[in-house]
Formats: sequence, structure tokens, C-alpha cells
Amino acid sequence: MRTPRIYTSTSLAETALIELDTDSSHYISKVLRLREGDQLSVFNPDDGEYAAQIRTISRKTVQLQLSAAIACQSDPRLRIHIGLGMSRGERMDYAIQKATELGVSTISPLSTERCEVKLGEDRAEKRLAHWSGIARSASEQTGRCTIPLIERPIKIADWLSQTHCAASFVLDHRGHRGFPTPDSAPQSVTLLIGPEGGLSDQEIDLALESGFLQVRIGPRVLRTETAPVVALSLVQSLWGDF
Repeated sequence: MRTPRIYTSTSLAETALIELDTDSSHYISKVLRLREGDQLSVFNPDDGEYAAQIRTISRKTVQLQLSAAIACQSDPRLRIHIGLGMSRGERMDYAIQKATELGVSTISPLSTERCEVKLGEDRAEKRLAHWSGIARSASEQTGRCTIPLIERPIKIADWLSQTHCAASFVLDHRGHRGFPTPDSAPQSVTLLIGPEGGLSDQEIDLALESGFLQVRIGPRVLRTETAPVVALSLVQSLWGDF
């Protein structure tokens, strides 16, 4: 059986005795159905990962005794930032989950001309918390200690004006070339991917004016939740850790 991994914001150190929050405690006791004495590991981006044993357990509280640090082998080497046109419901959730599994560092939900998702301030906060939870759960599953940053939704023009990266690409099935193969690998990559209706001609032109290179990833038009999976796989294969 695979050892469960749990994210915690609590500070971690060898031999420390820590208490998990209510949500994590409920997950361990009611979903995983672990018991006193069972083994697991806990992690966060600041302190890394540690082996742990359940000291006491209840529905609302779990105490863990930490032991040795565990080297994080799954954190990505290449920094990848995705600007992703917002899509509805499960499509956006799927894109964020799979992007996390494939090693993305930052995801910026974008408001674009053809974006059907309109978020007010309150709803934006709720969606941001929801998306961050998806990224955290995917990081637990994949063995990452780092968790992708999910930025606040932003208009595409504002995002383009403040985004700078070693290599920047806008995905467009009307493009004439795939990802280049330079002599030296970039240390960071930015990908711009449109929503369900795609990016408009004006948005493509604005991206090109901002230094993005137009690329296509095959002759077929991919769904907005499929495009990040394919693009990230190609980028990781070219310059990352695949």
C-alpha cells in the first residue's frame, strides 16, 4: 500500500509533534481510515517532507510524531507559467489538476474576449480557493513538495503586459510550427492557452507583440482542458524532466 501524503501549513522538523487541522484530520480518519500507529508523510513547500506516525486520532484532531526528512524527488526543475483562458466547471478543474501533475509552477486564470466565465469579487475568491485546493490535492498525489501558485483571475491584456519569461509561447492551431529546439534549454517557460472558444485574432496579435512565439501542437483543434496536458508534456520532454 502506498504511504499517504498530506499537505500541512504547520511548521515541520524532525522529532516534532504536530497537530493537523480539522479538514486533514477528517480526511485521515474518515476517508483514509487510518488508525493510531499508522505511517504517513506530511509536507509543505517551506519545510519539505517528513515521515510521520499517528500518535492520536479523532474525527477532528490528529496528532503526528515526525521522524526523518524525506528528499522530494518530484519537484519540477523547469519553471512553467500557464496563462489559461477560464472555462466552465470541471474543464477548468481538470486543466489545473493535470497541469499540477505535469509540473506547472504558476497558473493564471485569464479573462478573454471569448471567455464565458464571468466572476465577481466574491465568486472569484471562492473559485480561487477551490482551484488552489485542487492543486494542493494533486501535489499530494504526485509526490511534489511545491504547490503551484494559482493567481487571481486577470484580464489577458493586463497579464501580457506584466508577464516576462525566458521563452514564451501562445498556442494556436493556425500556427505554422511547433516548439523550437534551441541549443540551450530555457530556465523558465510561459504558455498562453485560450478558453473554450479560443483566442481572438486581436489577442493572438497582442501576444505576438508582447514577445510570444506562435506554436501549434498538431493539426487538430484541442479542447481547452486537453491543450495544457499536451503542451506541458511536450515542454517537459524538450526542456524539463521527462
